[in-house]
Amino acid sequence: MLITPAYAQAAAGGGAFGALSGFMPLVLIFGIMYFLLIRPQQKKAKEHKAMVEALRRGDQVLTQGGILGKVAKVNDDGVLEVEIADGVKVRVLRSSIAQVMSKTEPATAA
Repeated sequence: MLITPAYAQAAAGGGAFGALSGFMPLVLIFGIMYFLLIRPQQKKAKEHKAMVEALRRGDQVLTQGGILGKVAKVNDDGVLEVEIADGVKVRVLRSSIAQVMSKTEPATAA
């Protein structure tokens, strides 16, 4: 007989464990990306939104364009009037405020 039986033809080991170990690096990479990139970015966006919503008249702000000024008027449509010099007011979007330099105290009810 010219053909000999092959004795070492066992199946590749661990069917379910092999599939799980194939996905484990992808899950690990996604977890690292979430904690290093996505989560801090969401936290920063949430803080910026809270800061912009808390703006009121008299706050000194810095725009993303680098203009320093004082909030003269807060409109409901997302636009602020910022006074950058005596009698010079510009209209800017709320979302373009990068930082609040100093906050004013809220007016007390008389």
